[in-house]
Amino acid sequence: RCSMGGRPVTLSKMLAMTKNASGWCKKMRRLTLPELAVAALLCLALSFSLSGCTNVATYTQPTLVRVIDASYTAPAINVYVEGSMVAGNVGQGTITPYGTLTASPAAAIKVTGTTTTTALLSTSGILLTGHQHSVFLTDDSTTGSGYAVTVLEDQQVGAASGHSAFRFLNQAAKTGAVDVYMIPADSTLAKSIPLITALPVGSRGSYVSFTSQTVTMVITPTGSVTPKYTSTPIALTGGEVRTVLLVNAQLTSDPPVDVTIGNDVN
Repeated sequence: RCSMGGRPVTLSKMLAMTKNASGWCKKMRRLTLPELAVAALLCLALSFSLSGCTNVATYTQPTLVRVIDASYTAPAINVYVEGSMVAGNVGQGTITPYGTLTASPAAAIKVTGTTTTTALLSTSGILLTGHQHSVFLTDDSTTGSGYAVTVLEDQQVGAASGHSAFRFLNQAAKTGAVDVYMIPADSTLAKSIPLITALPVGSRGSYVSFTSQTVTMVITPTGSVTPKYTSTPIALTGGEVRTVLLVNAQLTSDPPVDVTIGNDVN
């Protein structure tokens, strides 16, 4: 926002003034002495007008936050971050879309039931500017009761060209450590090697990149070739980033593992 003589000057006017002044300055060597004086005054006036510009308020990038609910004992929950609800009425096996919040080095996080404001859990976490995070709710393995929240830092840039990046969170305690296969359409489990081997329960694994194509995700107990979960074909074209949550199936024993896939990028 600029002003000259107390009046606002639009960007288009400034550009026109700059263009005209540039043309004058280029011609200065061909001007007479009186014309040189006029050109100098014009350049000086433009300089003063530009000095009247005021800075636009600095833009601060937000942080993106979502909720991953992997608790077996929590009721349907609401999740608040810095007083703002980022997820409402979510249950186990849910990965919500991202919401936009202000970054904070110690953001207040509160988890409540859907019918009360009394906290089931209150904690804080680091939310970085321009990053993506997951508020990851699990059961507290140290006490056997209560809940725990971990703030995960998610990948916010796409995978390399022709590749996809997947991260696996294993909360399927009944199955234990697992092997994860991403089997191409023209292959079989018997002909494939695991993308991940011996992924332990409670893992906060890093992202693993692999060549993009249409694949079937198969999850087996470590060292076994008996599937505990088999997906429908997943068409991957490149650049995708996903988080995969594994939990014990609650309503059926076939398959014994439920899988939820969240879109991190693309």
